[in-house]
Order: sequence, then C-alpha cells, then structure tokens
Amino acid sequence: MKRVFIVLILSAFLVRAFSQDTTQVQVGSKPVRNTFGTGILIDNPTIGTPYKGGLEMEIRHRFSFIENIHDIYGIYGAANTRIGLSYGITDKLMVGVGTTKDYQMQDIQWKYVILQQTEDNKMPVSLSYFGNIAADLRSKDNFGPGEFRSIHRLSYFTEFIVARKINNMFSVQVAPSLAYFNSVPTNADSTIAYKNLNLGLSAGLRANLFGSHSLILEYDQLLTKQNITIQPKPNLAIGWEIGTGTHTFQVFVTNYNQIVYQRNLVFNTNDFAKGKYMFGFNITIRF
Repeated sequence: MKRVFIVLILSAFLVRAFSQDTTQVQVGSKPVRNTFGTGILIDNPTIGTPYKGGLEMEIRHRFSFIENIHDIYGIYGAANTRIGLSYGITDKLMVGVGTTKDYQMQDIQWKYVILQQTEDNKMPVSLSYFGNIAADLRSKDNFGPGEFRSIHRLSYFTEFIVARKINNMFSVQVAPSLAYFNSVPTNADSTIAYKNLNLGLSAGLRANLFGSHSLILEYDQLLTKQNITIQPKPNLAIGWEIGTGTHTFQVFVTNYNQIVYQRNLVFNTNDFAKGKYMFGFNITIRF
C-alpha cells in the first residue's frame, strides 16, 4: 500500500509541474483538435476528456468467445458489460464512475490533460495522466482461504498517455502503465502466483479513412513476469469507429473479456494467435 500511495503522490506532483512549465508554451498557439474520436480507443483511455460541464455515458460490451454458428459466434454466450459516466470538471480535468458485470467491479477514475499538441508544433505531442481505483464486490469467499480484509477488494491503475496527431488521417499514442492489486491469486501450494505490482505498456492507432469512419487498433503488453508457468497474453484489438456530433460507435474483435484496465493487463490468458477472440462494441454518448 505504501508503494501505491507514493506512486500516486509523485504522479500528482508531476502533473502539477508539467502544467506549470507548459502554460507559457501554449500561449498564442492553437491546440490540435480531435486527435481521437472519444475518451477511449477500444479499452484503453485516450488523451481526450469531456469539455467543462460536459457529461459522457459509456456502454462497453464484450460478447462470449467466438465458437461456432450455434451460439451465433459468441452472441448467445456469457457477456461482460460496463456502464460508466464521465464528467468534465474543467476542459482538462475529468472524473468518472462505472460498474462492470464480471467480478462485480465498481470503479472511480480520473484524467488530466497535462500538455496539448499545437498546430504550429511548438508542442509536438499531447500528454494526459489517467488513474482509477476499482473494487471487487464479490463475496469474500472468492478471495482465498487466508484472513480477509475489505481492502483486499481494491486495485489501482495509473498511466501517462503520450499522443500525436500525425496528420488529418493518422493519430497514435503510447502509454506506460502501473497496476497494483491489494490481493492476488495464489498457487496450489499457497505461493504467490501473480505479482501485486505490475508494469505495462500499451500502444494505439486511429486511421480516419473517410468521413466519420476510422480504423482503430490497440495493443497492450504486460512487462512484469508472473510466478506461473503460462504467462499472461498480450491484449490485441482491431475495430471500426463511426463518430457523430453526440455519439461514437465502435465495433471490434479482441482477445480480452475484462473491461477494467488492470484486469485485462495482468490476467488475460487468451491467445489471439490460437483463435481465442470475441466481438465487442462501445457506445459513447455526449450530453
């Protein structure tokens, strides 16, 4: 826990330092708009936030794994869904809440825009800080045979997102991340199977092909090795995005079925190369 609080405190200081140092750089420079179509690419957050006073509702749905025609290629199988709300406190600061079906996950999240890419390239990239705290509200029997405490339900995720709109067609981002779990699964001999503290790296691409239609691509790699024989698999997703003034629709195929970021990063065991993938969609509604 001490390490988590240290990371959060350092992140807050970094955010403040970056924002103070770059205020003068952007005076007189117009920020680049619409780097990405919405605040989420597929599963990962983008640099975008709602405008001040703006409210966004997210509906994220993952069907079951694609098997055969009998379950309509996953549509009739078990599904996972998250419903969330995000609010723009300022044009740069967002807070949000959400609830996810699997593991009865409840989360709060926040995002702050530290840097904004400018049209004159005085600032060549955009930089945002994102974090969340999630609570697993299942029965305490799901947390192993040891002594249970309520704090074992909590997990944390934090990352810095660096993005650049290359031109009117292509936008890219990379994001180093840190995930921490107060409680992790153990092996049969009671040894720790997964690490509490985990490092990851993600990358994303949006290609605006025509009009409001875009190709979207996302990849996540867990960098921390776990104490298990078969290591977690990278997350891969590819999809199609359609944007309007008030809605963004995304449909995609992916190999992960969890929606809370830290769970996808650390616990995904589905190998895309071996045919373990599913359909999903996201809907973002702006008010």
